[in-house]
Amino acid sequence: MITEIQRRVPEYARPADEIYLKVLRLSVNEALQGFLERIENPRAPWDPEVFRTIGRGEAAEGRDLEPFQTAMRLGARVAWRQVTEQAGELGLDPQTLYDLGEAIFIYLDQLADAAAEGFGEARAHAAGEMERRRRRLLDLLLSRPPASPEAVADMARAAGWRLPRTVAGVALEERDSGSPSSLLPPDVLAGLDRRSPCLVVPDPTGPGRAQALERALRGWHAAIGPPVPVAAAATSLRWAGEALDLARRGVLPQEGLLHCADHMATLVVFKDEELVAALAEVRLAPLAHLRPAQQDRLAETLLAWLQHGRGVAEVAAGLHVHPQTVRYRLRQLEELYGDQLADPDVRFELEIVLRARQARSGRPE
Repeated sequence: MITEIQRRVPEYARPADEIYLKVLRLSVNEALQGFLERIENPRAPWDPEVFRTIGRGEAAEGRDLEPFQTAMRLGARVAWRQVTEQAGELGLDPQTLYDLGEAIFIYLDQLADAAAEGFGEARAHAAGEMERRRRRLLDLLLSRPPASPEAVADMARAAGWRLPRTVAGVALEERDSGSPSSLLPPDVLAGLDRRSPCLVVPDPTGPGRAQALERALRGWHAAIGPPVPVAAAATSLRWAGEALDLARRGVLPQEGLLHCADHMATLVVFKDEELVAALAEVRLAPLAHLRPAQQDRLAETLLAWLQHGRGVAEVAAGLHVHPQTVRYRLRQLEELYGDQLADPDVRFELEIVLRARQARSGRPE
């Protein structure tokens, strides 16, 4: 049996490996002994732990169960050939041979079931252990202060996670039922059970990455931070969380995967809203006495003027109004602001507060 198995199953052909040969011999002997005991006493309890162990060993070797099952079938074939060749000498009638053949097939199924049980246990344990390591890696990446690069690298190796050049944090808020984990690329680290659900995405600008995330995150409000070095993963996630909060308030778009990189100016403007509000009170004071509708028109025109290089034609096209209307409004603004509009610092501060005003109103940037 051993010779036939080693000759026909490449995975077990290790003649130079004494330990492996010993294990193979033990397995064959256990299979034979177990079969004889079951034939002698079919009702006796039988614990196929040896074959569960073999199943675990196959999982540890990184194989499926096909080599083991092939080896068992070969062993049974050798045994059956020996028995049939000696049937006359042993005085075995056809019915006894039939019963013996049926017993062999049943026994092979029992061995296969025991090996599959051990194989499944080992795979489940390995998967659970790997998942625990990936969660620990996610904790290290998002820890503050940051974990040492050595600790992150060691845990990444243990979790089978290749250290990327850049990562991005994704902040999540569930909208509909369903989990994205089954659709996520396998190298994405998921923390869906954290108090604030999140992901860490390696190489976020890689080919097809954005589309894969969009598909996986349907049913979730999500924002992805900008790409950063691995050590800054927590910072990228923080920015993503801030963007998600602004989306909840209607300041940023709420549909699809929100990319922080497309809204950096808004994130900067809303970083300290109290400070921006204080600045707005000063810079928008000349408009304070006007009716709300007048304030809106002049604020909109002033922002467009600042953004379009102060060209009347460009401002008119951007606002979809007649150039003469723009000239009239600009004269009003010059009367209200006087020489302040010639000061580049004032113009810069006006653009900050007007961008914040526009974002709060829910108008497009």
